[in-house]
Amino acid sequence: MLWLPRVDPTEHRASLWDLLRLGDERDPGRLRERYVRRFRPDRVQVVAAEPATVAALRERWRTAAGANLGETVGLSRFVSRQAALALDRAERRSRDARYKVARFVREQILTTPAFQGGLEKLARETGQSADGVKRQAGSYLKEIAARHSPRMIDVFATLSRSMATRGYDAVRFDRGRLAEIRTLAQQHPVVFLPTHKSNVDHMVVFHLLHEDGLPPPHTAGGINMNFLPLGPLARRAGIFFIRRTFADNPVYKFVLRAYVDFLVEKRFPLEWYIEGGRSRSGKLLPPRYGMLSYVVDSFWRGKSDDVILLPISIAYDQISEVSEYTHEDRGGAKQAENAVWFAKYLARLGGDYGSIEIAFGDPLSLREALGAPQGDVRPLDELAVPKLAFEVCARMNRVTPITPIALGMLALLGRGDRAMSVREIRFALRNLAGFVAGRGLPTTAKLEFETEDDVCRTLDPLVATGVLQRFDEGPERLYAIKEGQHLAAAYYRNTLIHFLVNGAIVELALVRASEQENGNRIVAFREEAMRLRDLLKFEFFFSDKDAFVAEIESEIALTSPGWQEEIQRPEGARDLLGAIRPYHAHRTLRAFVDAYQIVADRLFMSGGCAIEDRADLLSDCLSWGKQYTLQRRIRSPESVSRVLLDNGIKLAENRGLMAGEGAALEADRALFVDEIRDTIRRIRVVDALARQRLASALD
Repeated sequence: MLWLPRVDPTEHRASLWDLLRLGDERDPGRLRERYVRRFRPDRVQVVAAEPATVAALRERWRTAAGANLGETVGLSRFVSRQAALALDRAERRSRDARYKVARFVREQILTTPAFQGGLEKLARETGQSADGVKRQAGSYLKEIAARHSPRMIDVFATLSRSMATRGYDAVRFDRGRLAEIRTLAQQHPVVFLPTHKSNVDHMVVFHLLHEDGLPPPHTAGGINMNFLPLGPLARRAGIFFIRRTFADNPVYKFVLRAYVDFLVEKRFPLEWYIEGGRSRSGKLLPPRYGMLSYVVDSFWRGKSDDVILLPISIAYDQISEVSEYTHEDRGGAKQAENAVWFAKYLARLGGDYGSIEIAFGDPLSLREALGAPQGDVRPLDELAVPKLAFEVCARMNRVTPITPIALGMLALLGRGDRAMSVREIRFALRNLAGFVAGRGLPTTAKLEFETEDDVCRTLDPLVATGVLQRFDEGPERLYAIKEGQHLAAAYYRNTLIHFLVNGAIVELALVRASEQENGNRIVAFREEAMRLRDLLKFEFFFSDKDAFVAEIESEIALTSPGWQEEIQRPEGARDLLGAIRPYHAHRTLRAFVDAYQIVADRLFMSGGCAIEDRADLLSDCLSWGKQYTLQRRIRSPESVSRVLLDNGIKLAENRGLMAGEGAALEADRALFVDEIRDTIRRIRVVDALARQRLASALD
């Protein structure tokens, strides 16, 4: 008997009142059954599943057990489970694929021969009793696994829709791409990998898939989000919670791997954020390999003949968390997630934040990338997972759409602390829009800056949210970044910065080549590009060395096809630099290199002494950065960022500038300071050329 709930038959959403309603209308008690059958017979259906013979079931049972994927229980229990699963499939024909959920998770995982054998091996290796390890495993699986409920899926869909539309006037996406994803999901397990910029991200993806009739993905969430009332609701809508750290817990790792095996084998969709946490800077964060390595390992051992990785970019005009991010980026503590925090977060969503755009990257097939599954025949290349993660991130970046607000912040931050007139901003934005159109880069909307009113319509929403200030009392309307809001402005600018980095490197490499009095200027150009690639490797996703050189040469060839002959002339590099429109280095790279200057100076002041406490160094750099801002030793307060300074420290660690002692260490630190200052000097050259061009255009 299929009991249908009282939800909107076209939208498949339940009201939040259903969360408080006693009992589940899909699984009613006797009194509710009698009431529904008498007064609402339209909500009752008889469902018959597909039949199977005893012989066929016995063969299926033997095959499953022999493949080490099946049961240690008897045939009768196996038949009971198969019957329940067959009924689930039959019910979905009446309900739809939205309610495809995992059944018998604990029973199927805990009773597999491989799982039982693995626990016994762990017990021997750790010196624990076998029964104790099995109890731990059962407890961990209960802690981790999602427990889907069709009722809660509908309730969560209502909450998701409310959050995704509360502060946003539209959620835009390509329906044709979504239809392609539906076809892929019918053939293979699909792993949804969205960018992570806001706590709304999961709600947006859940809302999108639910509205289109796709099942909710099993989504990995941090256990910090498992608080009342959100945690239990989210778990029943498909989120499984995992601990932040468990490297020293082999039983927990084994259970999590078995759970991922189960989901991949049963072709359930998965979702997680490859960045690990939300980006506080607007740029895509370096990928985390943990969950990806589990899925790749499951595929490699033959749990599925293929797995599809689907990069997704979620672009917002504005987000409500930007003030929270800037607080943390200045060194403030992160607020703990709990019910009070969630209530405040919902209240903040009541503002006007523009629109959301979802862009799907090209799917990445593990079978095409790695070859056919090998089981235990051949070990997986240790670089396979990092290469896959890099490719996923590259595909995310390629489809990330540029927003008008991001372009506006690029223009304003390019002038440091100086306010700009609408006329100046319009000149910059028209050049930037021409660059975007000429390169065919993705955008959320048509970039139109033909009039000053177009500029004001782009920037005024940021005035309303306190990121910008507008001055109307003089002869010209001015816009400036509000005091204390440079990190917020940089957040929006950084969402598009990956499209401009190679061009900025070309500009600085040309400055370097122009300084080469003798010798091969092409070699100087390439060496400078490679040096900048190494300097910025903790900030951006660069291709391997050969591919990067090809990309840089393609970039300069777009403006000067005969650049290799031209650059060898005494003034050739300067002429090539003058042909570039618009300039990017001063807008894109200055903040990062200024942050590295703070780190380099702090290390140099330590002489030849090792730095033992990394946290103290970061705290010192934040303090030094505030002093540098007051002294105008750096261009903008956006460089005083925990994220940027931490990446500068990573670079110093990578170059061996943290450990050691003596004159050699002091000399290496001095060279690092010189390198940073040389880079800043070349950025200033590009900045001066950009200012000269602007002054000439506005005369």
